[in-house]
Amino acid sequence: MLLTSCASVGMGLLVAAVPALGQTLSRRGNTSVSQTRSATEINESLQRVRENLNEQTSASQAGDSRIGPNDLLNITVFEAPEMNSTVRVSVAGQISLPLLGAIHASGLTIGELESMLQATLRQKYMKDPHVGVFLQELQSHPVSVVGAVKMPGVYQIRGTKTVIEVLSMAQGLADDAGDAVFVMHASASPSPNLATGSNPGALTGNALSASLSDMLANGAGSQPAQQESMDGVEEINLKRLLESTDSALNVAIRPGDIVKVPRAGIVYVVGEVNKPGGFVLQNNESISVLQALALAQGTTHTSAISQARIIRTDPATGTRTEIPMNLGKIFSGKKPDALLQPKDIVFVPNSATKSVLFRSSEAALQTAAGVAIYKW
Repeated sequence: MLLTSCASVGMGLLVAAVPALGQTLSRRGNTSVSQTRSATEINESLQRVRENLNEQTSASQAGDSRIGPNDLLNITVFEAPEMNSTVRVSVAGQISLPLLGAIHASGLTIGELESMLQATLRQKYMKDPHVGVFLQELQSHPVSVVGAVKMPGVYQIRGTKTVIEVLSMAQGLADDAGDAVFVMHASASPSPNLATGSNPGALTGNALSASLSDMLANGAGSQPAQQESMDGVEEINLKRLLESTDSALNVAIRPGDIVKVPRAGIVYVVGEVNKPGGFVLQNNESISVLQALALAQGTTHTSAISQARIIRTDPATGTRTEIPMNLGKIFSGKKPDALLQPKDIVFVPNSATKSVLFRSSEAALQTAAGVAIYKW
């Protein structure tokens, strides 16, 4: 009878304490949510900024787009329809036309190629020829968009685009996107050689990807710089880009460039919590232990809150360290709430004493319910 009474009292205390703890965690967790800007909101900002862009700018840039290898051209000679043809630019940058033979087209704009063809026909065959060139398929102006975007891939662009336009082409940011964008430029000198379309200073696609990966692996992007250039790589802070009126932040993207959006950090909460799992640090916002526990919907009845710990891995050496943490003192305000780092694991162990007490309380309740039913 004494054991049953003790169990009942213990159960009552646990039931009374859990709602209060849950309310505390919920209040603190709501603060984190309100201060965090989601990828959805950023995508909406991207869409609004893109809609406000001047359409005439895109049209004028398209006229300056230069022909390159693998582009498909539709050529019309109005005075001689039999010379009309659809040709693809070779890897060497040439096209082959009836009567004219091989013509070097790579590196020229549409208008420059039209003028060249008209001049050649005028010298050899016609008095006043008129030639139209239409770029039917663009294949030589790739921009690679990788990382935490909804539709990563290679996109063909005409002329020069901006970071916002390129991110919009990739359907915006993924839910786990970080707060920065890295742009790897194909070359420091953007103007290609008109004769060959080549750029001696340009890197190959593999070299660009390797350089960008090395830069990110070495911890670039940890500083909150609004725009930073490092060995041909520019770092742009997304929040500053969308909230600032400085057009210099909306970096120009040219063919051959690589745009990468790193993924945000994740913290994990495991053990005696109601919803264990990994939680994304939206836009790399800082998150505290209590906020992480609120996302995990609080601790369970059988948790040993005084024996919790943070498991942290050193990104450079891979060494794991355990940081003891008394959640009870943090709940009561006797100890400060600790900030977590990406990939931190908050582990809340099980309390053997609470488990026995909880099982005893359940058994007592079941017995009492059975007796009541029998007497009734």
